[in-house]
Amino acid sequence: MASPNTAHNTEPCWRFSTFVGRLFLCLIGWRVVGELPADRHMVIVAAPHTSNLDGFIMLAAAWHLGVHMRWLVKETLFVPGVAWALRASGAIPVDRSGTGGMAQALVKRFAETSCLALVIPPTGTRSYRDYWRSGFYHVARTANVPVVLAFADYGTRQTGVGPTIHLTGDVRADMEAIRGFYTHIQARYPDLCGPARLREEDE
Repeated sequence: MASPNTAHNTEPCWRFSTFVGRLFLCLIGWRVVGELPADRHMVIVAAPHTSNLDGFIMLAAAWHLGVHMRWLVKETLFVPGVAWALRASGAIPVDRSGTGGMAQALVKRFAETSCLALVIPPTGTRSYRDYWRSGFYHVARTANVPVVLAFADYGTRQTGVGPTIHLTGDVRADMEAIRGFYTHIQARYPDLCGPARLREEDE
């Protein structure tokens, strides 16, 4: 089991978050496995995603590991009374009406910061999809940051991080490595879990 990174766990609020994350996972009978890379500049793939509970489990795992993850949230949810809590949790507002420049904006954010752990659920929905969205791949490849495979396995009641993938640009080969890891991870609702495959692999 990984120990929290002290560089991200020195402030009282983060020590408290680490405690809350550990307590939540303990109460629901889950444990954290795996270790994050030392360089906290990464895109974190969060899969499978078939339930609202997945997000809470992975957030608790991030707190347990002492990483301040950032995640994408619809801009319309940033309303008074809620916006402060979303920002405190690491949420980044996203304008869903114009997604064309989203990837470029995220790549720019990586270039302008020294530490960014960006979490992206590649399905983008809890419903079944034939393909993953490729945004995580293009952002990581263009920003030249590794992809870390995070998971919530309802079969073993384990959550945490698996291997770190350094993308080569060979989409099929990179996705084969990613698929090889997620093949044995059980979603909460397996019937809603589509294959770990990008549309680009079939084009």
